[in-house]
Amino acid sequence: MPPPQLGRRAVLRGGAAVGALWGASTLAGCAGLTQRVSSTSSGGGDRVTMQVYGTDTETAVYARLCDQFAADRGVTVDLTVVPFADFATGIDAGLLSGTAPDVFRVDYPTMGLYAATGQLLDVTDPLDELAQDVRPALMAAVTYGERRFGIPQHVDTSALVYRPDVLRDAGVGAVPDRPEDAWSWEEFGEVADRLRDSGGDDRSAFAVNWQAAGAFRWLNWLFAAGGHLYTEDLGAAALDDDAGRRALDFTRSFFENGWVPGTTSTKSPTYPDAQFTAGRLAMLCAGNFLVPAFAETIGDRFEYAVTYLPRDERRASELGGNALVATKDSGNPELASELLVHLASPDAMRQFCEASVLLPTRESLASQDLDFVVGGDLMGVYADQVATIEDRDVEDVTTPTFAEVNVDLANELEECFLGGRSTDDTLRAIAEKVTASAALNDGAGS
Repeated sequence: MPPPQLGRRAVLRGGAAVGALWGASTLAGCAGLTQRVSSTSSGGGDRVTMQVYGTDTETAVYARLCDQFAADRGVTVDLTVVPFADFATGIDAGLLSGTAPDVFRVDYPTMGLYAATGQLLDVTDPLDELAQDVRPALMAAVTYGERRFGIPQHVDTSALVYRPDVLRDAGVGAVPDRPEDAWSWEEFGEVADRLRDSGGDDRSAFAVNWQAAGAFRWLNWLFAAGGHLYTEDLGAAALDDDAGRRALDFTRSFFENGWVPGTTSTKSPTYPDAQFTAGRLAMLCAGNFLVPAFAETIGDRFEYAVTYLPRDERRASELGGNALVATKDSGNPELASELLVHLASPDAMRQFCEASVLLPTRESLASQDLDFVVGGDLMGVYADQVATIEDRDVEDVTTPTFAEVNVDLANELEECFLGGRSTDDTLRAIAEKVTASAALNDGAGS
């Protein structure tokens, strides 16, 4: 059952009990997360606290970077690691009780909620140097009302991972190796038909990574069709138009045409990457954060490569990744701000991205050849996909109410993909919920 509308907004403003939190259901992240190792609290004096989630590799790099900062400053950094599913509940409860960590990690679709409700430390001035080196579209993800409330530490996005051997056996010719040659939706459908017809009962043509509250990735198709979720002023829904209908008609055809497994819709509790690594998919829309897991799980059992997402009116991709922010009521705001500056430095960002196979937000790093621990030959395609993200795409997924809209998207799309509801009825239902919550986007932080 979906959480109550605007529940977290009420909680963060002190208008509801901690028990009303619905945390993890609003989030979109990745699998393979670590376990809790300690409790959170606010620091003070020469001590700063920090909470993160992530893969074992990511959290190990966080620990190393925090140790470097502590040694350089002669201070203590208490690092807490929590499962991604526990992130929101713990942070929200801490904000209510005044025990939230000084610094914490947050995904971009949830960032707008915290910034708009006045929960975050304004770090506009300390991060001025970073802002000069980050593409405006990405810096906008941590900006609210012309003020900056965190660092866009990295970005990840989707591309189309595929098995060259399976495509060859199905009679698929050359796979696009240049951005300008990305398959059109019509060409992609022809490829999917070939893969479906040659795969038998054991293999599907592809799957899309919009499960487990990752419904915001459906917007890739909406953006590609030339559409958007919100009007330009973010005051109402904009998707009930020709672009919205084209995007939804095409994505519902994934299920109608038997291109994707029926178990891979938006409310599936599991991710489809396990089906790809098991050999049951020919292609997969997958984030670059999965590259290390593919290297480990697939090994040399079969060859895989990556190409660009299909295009329609334009090429598009989602803003994935995470920011680091500081709590407004931090017990040590100056030290928390200094820690953010340290973690945003070119050296720290390079260390983190190379080890975790994630893309940096600094343009000075994006223009370099990073030494990724695995999959370096795949990352050029992902970097190109990131370049397709436009300013208005970022605005759509970082509104104060988007975390709630993301849940609505999962519910409504599921009704269309698997429940038989029509395209027009589904778009109308989504638009009603988006417009209802969008009334709070303007001035939400006041």
